[in-house]
Amino acid sequence: MPGDVRLLNTGSLLELSRRLRAAGGENIRQSMHRRIRRAAEPLRDDLQSAIRQTRITSDGRRSRGGPSPTTRPLRATIADAVRISVRTGSSPGATVWVDKGRLPADLKKMPDTINDGRIRHPVFGNPRRWATQWASPPWWDTTVRQHRPRMEREVARVLDDVRRRLE
Repeated sequence: MPGDVRLLNTGSLLELSRRLRAAGGENIRQSMHRRIRRAAEPLRDDLQSAIRQTRITSDGRRSRGGPSPTTRPLRATIADAVRISVRTGSSPGATVWVDKGRLPADLKKMPDTINDGRIRHPVFGNPRRWATQWASPPWWDTTVRQHRPRMEREVARVLDDVRRRLE
């Protein structure tokens, strides 16, 4: 993706992770894990919604040329691949990303391409005829920019709560 979203405050998270291990606070660790995941879930949901609602238009013919050669829905396939990963071990933090392993081989670059705004592809698989389509706005960048301040505030609040519980 243009840049996976990472909820990291490395120094604070590493220090808390060490203190949690030393204190043996499994309940506190599970709570921190769950709360950090909850902070990232609205971003994941909005990213999925944004890709599903992204408009893709073309400059070419206005009439349709026939049925699509594939039955899989492009935007829904990409939306289903948006994932969250939360770690509280040696490298603590949360990451929201598009899991390209969940995408078909021919669509692995498509999330980046749609975010860039220009989609160039062969017409119905014909390598001698190409079409250009346009997607706007950048679904990933715009959504992440809107959520970043809220996520940073929530993670800072979680870290403060965990510090207080460890003291």
